[in-house]
Amino acid sequence: MAENGEEKLLAVARHIAKTLGHNNINMADDILQIFSNFDGRFSKENLSDKVLDSDHRSCVELDHSLKSLDQRISHFVSSDHPIWADSAGSAAFLDAVDDLVAALSEWSSLSSDKSVGACIARAENMLQHAMFRLVDEFRWLMERGGESFDLNRPYIKSTENKMQFGSGEDEDEEEMNGEEEEQIPVAIPVTDYDIVIDALPSGTINDLHEIAKRMVAGGFGKECSHVYSSCRREFLEESISRLGLEKLSVEEVHKKTWQELEDEIERWIKASNVALRILFPSERRLCDRVFFGFSSAADLSFMEVCRGSAIQLLNFADAVAIGSRSPERLFRILDVFETLRDLISEFELLFSDQYNVLLRNEAITIWKRLGEAIKGIFMELENSIRRDPAKVAVPGGGLHPITRYVMNYLLAACRSRISLEQVFEEYPKLDDRVASSTSSLSVQMDWIMELLQTNLEAKSKIYKDTALSYIFLMNNGRYIVQKAKDSDLGTLLGDDWIRKHTAKVRQYHVQYQRSSWNKILGILKLDNSNGSMGANGFAKTIKEKIKLFNAQFDEICRVQCSWFVCDEQLREEIRISLEKILLPAYENFIVRFRNVPELGGKYIRYGTGDIEAKINDLFQGSSGSNGRCK
Repeated sequence: MAENGEEKLLAVARHIAKTLGHNNINMADDILQIFSNFDGRFSKENLSDKVLDSDHRSCVELDHSLKSLDQRISHFVSSDHPIWADSAGSAAFLDAVDDLVAALSEWSSLSSDKSVGACIARAENMLQHAMFRLVDEFRWLMERGGESFDLNRPYIKSTENKMQFGSGEDEDEEEMNGEEEEQIPVAIPVTDYDIVIDALPSGTINDLHEIAKRMVAGGFGKECSHVYSSCRREFLEESISRLGLEKLSVEEVHKKTWQELEDEIERWIKASNVALRILFPSERRLCDRVFFGFSSAADLSFMEVCRGSAIQLLNFADAVAIGSRSPERLFRILDVFETLRDLISEFELLFSDQYNVLLRNEAITIWKRLGEAIKGIFMELENSIRRDPAKVAVPGGGLHPITRYVMNYLLAACRSRISLEQVFEEYPKLDDRVASSTSSLSVQMDWIMELLQTNLEAKSKIYKDTALSYIFLMNNGRYIVQKAKDSDLGTLLGDDWIRKHTAKVRQYHVQYQRSSWNKILGILKLDNSNGSMGANGFAKTIKEKIKLFNAQFDEICRVQCSWFVCDEQLREEIRISLEKILLPAYENFIVRFRNVPELGGKYIRYGTGDIEAKINDLFQGSSGSNGRCK
């Protein structure tokens, strides 16, 4: 026990002397002298020799170890053939790298010693060469793994709900002929998004992981991520290119015709869904497997692989958002808005790490910008309604093109009611009288309808015939109500709005009758004062009335048969109402007329059946009328 204690004491003394010797030789001499005075066993000569012996043994041991590692590693580093072509060779190379990294870790604390420091410098140089070779092997494995997949064959869905490429005969034939052609494995367009692409064989992924683990341990994690990213980025960009999406600048997007842009938007929608639901998740999964245990390296690699393609998709959406506000663009911009909205959750899930926070925020910003573009389009629609000139009257008082355009436009827009409500949820109220519970989209629609009504009332004043102006307002008002009724637009406007505008159409109807038929009804009216004229005077008056009635009735029928009421039900309602007010008055007049012996029946041109037939011929419209409903 005493010997063991003495050995431990000597070991401590040697360690102190050795440590001091590394830092300050004079201080070491002083300490050794103190030890010597304390105990002869701690003489300066004995401890110095033992320290020197220990340093010498350390250097010899490290040098011997490095020479052995150099032989093991240089054999692989200088090889002209891929190391991973042979599993035994790759395992031996990785073992040698592990030993080298361990040696560096063990001896780095003694690097201040000149001899040990020189050995460590040699070891670091060896490690660098080994890492360079691992980079080459990493790249070779990724390229070889990609070559095992056929680019032109559709996905084959496995029983594990994964989508894999099959190998093709053409590729086998190339290998038999010894021809080598570098190809990029590319995802073929699909419609089923519930899939995962295994872009590399499982064995290759395991090999890549083993290499990545050594490179991270050796301090070359970023270099490993960069070589990984360069290979996978090429795959991803070519995949998106094969989906038909071009890389376009903002200026190039804006220069396209609307038809060209519509086609490009269609391709963008498909590419975005495939990218965010299939390609990017598959890349995330592959990164996590290759860099398992090294989350920072996995995140960095994923960012470098996907960032460029993600930015390409977002830039196109942004170009659409800041483009023209023409109303006809609403529906395609809504498609882009809805697509990006539905993919925001994918962005947040996939790009949640520190490297991608700006990209995730950019996706949300562009989505909101698309919403602002949609608001801008509705403002442009309002302006176009205000600016539509009241110059040329629609023949026959038929349906005005602006009425048909606005109503069909709003009905089509309301098919995306949920999206529009999302866009307008922060839109300011346009009328303080509207209840606070009313949605902003409802207010927006009500405002557009009010602008349309105001525009139509201005257009009705073009007609010189007041009755025809009311036919015009009836036609357009009835069309508006019928289009809105039983639709999402009507739901937004509300039942009160429908009732209000239905009543307004009835009011136009009454005003039409008053302006067109009240005068002729006045002709048929006979009051008791006519009896005081005497027989001859009464006969003369009633004869003049029947002649005036015939003339005015003929004129009204001649004119109004060219007018047009486009809604059959409305046309029938007008006819029935005319019959109800005209036929009884006419029958009563004819009875009174026939009771005058001097007149007989020779001045009566129409029977009640004739009057009814003439009324039924009204509002058919001329052959050239362009006011018919669609």
